Amino acid sequence: MRTPFTVDDTLARVVRPALLWWDGATVSPEAPHLDAIIREVSTAVVASPPDDTQAVREMYRRIGLDPTKTRPSNEALLRRVRRGDPFPRVNALVDAVNLCSLECQLPYGVYDRAALEGPITLRLGQAGEAYDGIRKDTVHVAGRVTVADDRGPFGNPTSDSARAMVTAATQAALVVVYAPLATPAARLATVLDRTADVVTAAVGGAEVGRWIA
Repeated sequence: MRTPFTVDDTLARVVRPALLWWDGATVSPEAPHLDAIIREVSTAVVASPPDDTQAVREMYRRIGLDPTKTRPSNEALLRRVRRGDPFPRVNALVDAVNLCSLECQLPYGVYDRAALEGPITLRLGQAGEAYDGIRKDTVHVAGRVTVADDRGPFGNPTSDSARAMVTAATQAALVVVYAPLATPAARLATVLDRTADVVTAAVGGAEVGRWIA
């Protein structure tokens, strides 16, 4: 079922999210069938990063964040592969989404919809808001782009929450692309097409809805 999703007026002037709702995923702990495409994309993006990298940096600056201190997830991935570090492997769905983030140079989030409650809003985090991060750290989201449901914030373009993280039990997922407002809708449609193809190959299932702000 498609979860209602809205964008707060403040962020509607800065961010253009693109979403995929996904059902019927089978998330394996490993995805060796992605190895070849990860190598191919890593080589291509290191040689010639898309222009979106700088656009995402500017999106962070527009809300008062220094992107060299709080890095968008796409740039963190790019820096990692440029250093020659291994591409981070988590599970088939997370790996597929991270691959798309690296290739498109846009920050993504992927969330287990079974962990979410009520409508979702993309907004600025409020004073004191935080959540437990996937790596057991506390992620403070005050003044930062965040997605929140009835239980509070659960993700942002830099790091996501343990509460909504994708595991081998995940069957229904929400993929959020946190694109800058200046990103053309046609570009985001292509990004979602590519994402759907990669996710299908990685975990099966099917897209049950999409939306571009």
